[in-house]
Amino acid sequence: MRRFIFGILFLAGVVGISSAQKNEVAEGKVIYLTTADFKKMIYDYEKDGDNWVYKGKIPAIIDFYADWCRPCKMVAPIMEELAKEYKGQIIIYKVNTDKEKELASVFQIRSIPSILYIPKSGKPSMDMGAKTKEAYKQIIDKTLLNK
Repeated sequence: MRRFIFGILFLAGVVGISSAQKNEVAEGKVIYLTTADFKKMIYDYEKDGDNWVYKGKIPAIIDFYADWCRPCKMVAPIMEELAKEYKGQIIIYKVNTDKEKELASVFQIRSIPSILYIPKSGKPSMDMGAKTKEAYKQIIDKTLLNK
């Protein structure tokens, strides 16, 4: 029971996430972001400029994708699985580069899928191309969870 209560309190503390998105995080689901959501919940590049300030409480991954992209379609179920496996430890977001052109431009997305790894503190890192689930897990464990 304590774990359940702690989990609810922890998820309630994740900055900027709506109640519907909190439920998705609690269930280990991928959250779709707009540019406005990104500025509110992740990093406001207009306000903070080059001074990266992550607004989240736990590490995150952002999968920049497009609906027509075959490698992106291969990565999508992997990200869904990882969201479930790492629920409470990381949050996985998706950004449609065709719909969120401003955000894709800010991060200079030229190849998709592009994956942005955001640690709790420090600068994020970008990786391009589809990988295996095991490769993503190694990156998550090393880069985001310091295992």
